[in-house]
Amino acid sequence: MQDYSSARNRLNRRRFLHLSSLTAGAGLLLAACGDTATPTSSGAATTAAGAATTAAGAATTASGAATTAAGAATTAAGAATTAATTAATGATTTAAVAGATTSSGILTMPQGMTTFQRNFNPFASSPVYPTLNGIYEPLMIYSTLTGKLIPWLATEYKWSADNKNLTFTLQENVKWSDGKPFSASDVAFTFNLLRNKTGLIGPGNNAMNTASGFVDTVTASDARTVVFTLKQPFTPGIYDIAGQMIVPEHIWKDIADPSKSTNDNPVATGPFTQITNFQTQVVQVEKNPNYWQPGKPYIQGVRILGLSGDQIHLAVANGQVDLAADFLPDIEKVFVAKSPSTNGYWFPLTGQMVTLALNNTKKPFDDPNVRKAISYALNRNQMNTVAESGYSKPADVTGLSDGHPLYKVADPSKLGDWTNYNVARANELLDAAGLKKGGNGMRTNPDGTPLKFVLTNVNGFTDWIAAGQIIVQNLKAVGIELTVTQVDFSGWIGLRQRGQFDITFNTVPGATPYQWYRNAMAKTLLKPVGEVSSVGNYARYSGGKADDLLAEFASTSDLATQKEIAAQLQKVFADEAPLLPLWPLPMWYQYNTTRFTGFPTKDNPYIPGQYGGTGQDNPGALLIWTTVKPK
Repeated sequence: MQDYSSARNRLNRRRFLHLSSLTAGAGLLLAACGDTATPTSSGAATTAAGAATTAAGAATTASGAATTAAGAATTAAGAATTAATTAATGATTTAAVAGATTSSGILTMPQGMTTFQRNFNPFASSPVYPTLNGIYEPLMIYSTLTGKLIPWLATEYKWSADNKNLTFTLQENVKWSDGKPFSASDVAFTFNLLRNKTGLIGPGNNAMNTASGFVDTVTASDARTVVFTLKQPFTPGIYDIAGQMIVPEHIWKDIADPSKSTNDNPVATGPFTQITNFQTQVVQVEKNPNYWQPGKPYIQGVRILGLSGDQIHLAVANGQVDLAADFLPDIEKVFVAKSPSTNGYWFPLTGQMVTLALNNTKKPFDDPNVRKAISYALNRNQMNTVAESGYSKPADVTGLSDGHPLYKVADPSKLGDWTNYNVARANELLDAAGLKKGGNGMRTNPDGTPLKFVLTNVNGFTDWIAAGQIIVQNLKAVGIELTVTQVDFSGWIGLRQRGQFDITFNTVPGATPYQWYRNAMAKTLLKPVGEVSSVGNYARYSGGKADDLLAEFASTSDLATQKEIAAQLQKVFADEAPLLPLWPLPMWYQYNTTRFTGFPTKDNPYIPGQYGGTGQDNPGALLIWTTVKPK
């Protein structure tokens, strides 16, 4: 599973910064990343991870303190700028916003695109929202709150005794929006289309890819039963299968090149299928006349507004949209205080984990004690306060976010404490590794050469930029010289995949610990520096201590056994420190109850509210579209 969708969302989440930077003067630019969601089989989630805030740790040097102060000043300045410029910039937020909240029963939400191009192809890389998980639907929906699959087009699934056959039973009486019946043949067709046609995007492609896919055949044994036969047991593959959007065979069988179709008038099973308004900055999609859930959706439709970053920030702050997934600094003051009875937010920490990747092929990063020493030197509290406005929390040594509730050990501190800020311990381990300090306080390698490295960062990823400045100061305090180079997003992707970096930031996706730890430390994914790894292990960890456990996890469908293996994987990760986890990504989400009720909240946590970029990474939006009601 790749994490490009989260990176794309992260680019969208930096939109508020441009306005702030115009008047804030010198200081750190702040922003935050947003990432992911996926499928699960129970009903409402029972727990919600609130957006925990932690006090900033004291900076270890004067320059470190200045970094903190500059970051705080920028946050305050950004908030002040927002308030001061609302009238001026608000006037330019397009006529679409001005009239958005006047449509009865139409829920309005912004999207970080200034121009829409008509494309409702669920196999495209960037179809118009809500093509995925709004117009088209998956078999099941994964909830990061519960770690389970919620039945959707499929009511249940079952593994065979040898875990080589996965059978889904489908809902009864489902119709396509044109009134024709939905059946298992449509499901089998969708997956075989992914195998037989090139250039199609979707999680099912991981299953059906002719070179690397794990599915051998997909067949419809009857109208409500579809069977996936695997090449070998691979139970984590259920998340790629369950999350794939399903298309109607009677429409797509006649499309010669599905990768190029714009599918202007979609036929689908989702709650919204009727395109009633399409302009360059406004898309309105209304009720499916044949939706399979009786009485739903309760709302008439959704209106998507194509806005620039500044416009989104102001539209949210001013209550001009009903639902949003935006980063707002000082949200209590900027948003909630304006209308405490209607304005709310919820930032569960179930997104991907932001990590620091140290290139294990470069000495001394091949030594786990050196990796832990560097981790001890990092002030994660300060990073959270400056880079994430205090909305997240420092990571622990498992590297798992709150999005793995079924698998995470109860007390990660028993596995290690190297994610704690401890300069004395960092110095102790660096000394023990033979990396001695010179008279200038900076360390050298055993051969006498300076211990100096380059942090490769990404232009526009302003939270990473802010955190990178803190890391430079943190490492200087323990005698390591670190400089920063910034590259564009596509350049960073290439350098990361080829292992051509000393240190870089990274995010790791995964519905279960299997995906997370495989991405982080599977020797089976190890590639030589210069050769592309498109799946994971970008840090080139070669210990191989997790591989047997990963194979065991993938071969069983028994949850109790998987939990035991996951605990062992967490210990291996804590022992080896192949990546340095920094903070989990909050799931950004704001709502306004002036016109609608039933939004997910901290008190009603049925699904995270963040609806994502194009929607592939946040299928829980379907729960929102079928729960929210007009007042």
